Parts: sequence; structure tokens; C-alpha cells
Amino acid sequence: MSLTEQHCTPCQGGIDPMSREQAQAYLADVPGWVLDDAGTRIHRRFQTDNFAQAQAIANIAGDVAEQEDHHPEVRFSWGWCEVEIFTHAIGGLHNNDFIYAAKVNAAVGA
Repeated sequence: MSLTEQHCTPCQGGIDPMSREQAQAYLADVPGWVLDDAGTRIHRRFQTDNFAQAQAIANIAGDVAEQEDHHPEVRFSWGWCEVEIFTHAIGGLHNNDFIYAAKVNAAVGA
């Protein structure tokens, strides 16, 4: 089943986050997303032509977050919107983060 067909599941902690190797393998399924240097977060910077487009992407990212009950950090300004995600309960990456990233890509059309 593709990531966009899955749904985020509640994570209450008590499990280990993904290893860097596991996270790197998942990146193939979420084009444009980048693993941070610590291997604990992924982020994507969407380039836009103006402020309104950046705001629209921020709103899409927020809508997907609410639908999946999985909440990223979203920053935007003229010409860009950046979305960063990780699972707070485990202090690193979980399958949910990649489900969210894939759904944002699909919703944005990226």
C-alpha cells in the first residue's frame, strides 16, 4: 500500500525512532523531502512565485496535518513555504512522518 493510502496512527512513545538508514530508504517515496543532519526530522522547502502561493501551500500542509492528526512546523514568506516534521513522542522519525510528507506532496501536486 502506498504512503498516500495509509493513515497516521497515534504514537504514544515507548518505541525507538527510525534509524538514519530506514529514514533514507523512505525518502525515495517522498520526492523533495530532505533528512536533517541529525537524522531525526525531514523537511521540504516549496518554492513559489509569490506570497499567496506560499500561503496556499501552508494552508494545504495544515489541512493535511489536521486530517492525519500529525502536526508539523510550517514556515512561509514571499516565494517559499517550508514544512518540517518528526514525531514528538519519540523524538525522531516514524512511519507517520513519511505518510504525512507523501500526502502533502500529493495535495500540493508536487
